[in-house]
Amino acid sequence: MAEKLFSQEDKDIITEAIKKAELETSGEIQVHLESHCKGDVLDRAAAVFELLKMHKTKYRNAVLFYLATDDHKFAILGDAGINAVVTPDFWEKIKDTMIVYFKNRQFTEGLRLGIEMSGKQLKAHFPYDQKGSENELPDEISFG
Repeated sequence: MAEKLFSQEDKDIITEAIKKAELETSGEIQVHLESHCKGDVLDRAAAVFELLKMHKTKYRNAVLFYLATDDHKFAILGDAGINAVVTPDFWEKIKDTMIVYFKNRQFTEGLRLGIEMSGKQLKAHFPYDQKGSENELPDEISFG
């Protein structure tokens, strides 16, 4: 079961990583965990992205980390705004970094690093603006 993969302490570390990354950007980051993913992982991540209304952010700069824990599948999905400004291989580089940790069963650290890497790009391209930046999406991990 996806919810049992992370202890409360792990969940707190991930949530704090999201909050820290979002402090300096108008971008939004969410983590969604499920036990199983039937079919293509990117298709499922896109469906979750829409379900969580991540495509409705002001600057279209939301990032989803989607993990299907029992099936050992994961995807990172960025919205149109962030995808327009990062290099084409940006998400793959983050995935490659995370996989190193995931293979060693260090899921929390892998996610924390992926979130941090995403946050740096969000900050570079969508810096925090007091007038236009508000937390549009929850920071807590969602479960399916």
